[in-house]
Amino acid sequence: MQLQPSFRAGYVSVAGMPNVGKSTLVNRLVGSKLAIVSPHPQTTRSVVKGILTTDAAQIIFFDTAGIHSPKDKLGQYMVYHALRTFTDADLIYLLVDPHLPGDPEINIINDVRRCAKPVFLIINKIDTVHKPTLLPIIDAYSKKMAFHEIIPVSARTGDNVERLLDLTVQHLPESPPLYPPDIMSDQIERNFIAEFIREKIYYNTRDEIPYSSAVVIEDMKERPGGGAYIRASIYLEKESQKGILIGKNGTKIKKIGQEARIDIESFLGYPVYLDLQVKVEKYWRKNIKALKKLGYASSP
Repeated sequence: MQLQPSFRAGYVSVAGMPNVGKSTLVNRLVGSKLAIVSPHPQTTRSVVKGILTTDAAQIIFFDTAGIHSPKDKLGQYMVYHALRTFTDADLIYLLVDPHLPGDPEINIINDVRRCAKPVFLIINKIDTVHKPTLLPIIDAYSKKMAFHEIIPVSARTGDNVERLLDLTVQHLPESPPLYPPDIMSDQIERNFIAEFIREKIYYNTRDEIPYSSAVVIEDMKERPGGGAYIRASIYLEKESQKGILIGKNGTKIKKIGQEARIDIESFLGYPVYLDLQVKVEKYWRKNIKALKKLGYASSP
């Protein structure tokens, strides 16, 4: 890759309420699946850095948890770290659904306004609405804040994403690359693997199970015959949840393992033996010590 003389590099915080499509957009922009996606809100818990490098620029995206009113220590952790990315960002994307702003959106607008950083309003999911309905939405948001750009997109289809990238580069400072040009994330392998497993839990369970689960990679080593052995613990909050996650005769946990293994093998490029164990860490979402044990190391 031949970098241009006027190369630009910087950080972009992708913020918004839960389930507005932040991870889908970052995956689309970077061109690879870096963050898990599910229909459940609050799927993203930690900040994921996705890195896009072209011959003109390097953009480091902070894919953040949805900003909401937290009900436990985990929620506080998620919102705290989402808001902290505003400090490091050169540019903030405020991602919203295609409807008129309500109190939750106005609260986030107030948060980003206090940062005194350039802010793009990105109206996502435009593939789900008729184009004329966007005009009053744009007008309503324009009256709430003087956004540097207002860009309707569809993260799912890619509609208008190239324009978003072009405008983003224009708002970044001139700088050499901040990361090696050939990497797409600073996440380590174990983090990706844990997230692949957690995604399958979200897709295969209901009610409180997705939100009560955390995944820790306990062991990962080469196998003598090739590939790798991976042992992962899935932590739940209550003993009663174990039977639901495991399923009758172990059918549910087996399905989760099979689906996760496909993604893990695609990511690693070699076969793996995935050993899933289900454990209980009582009410870990409300306990700071438990949060740190399960990898949510830095809490407010």
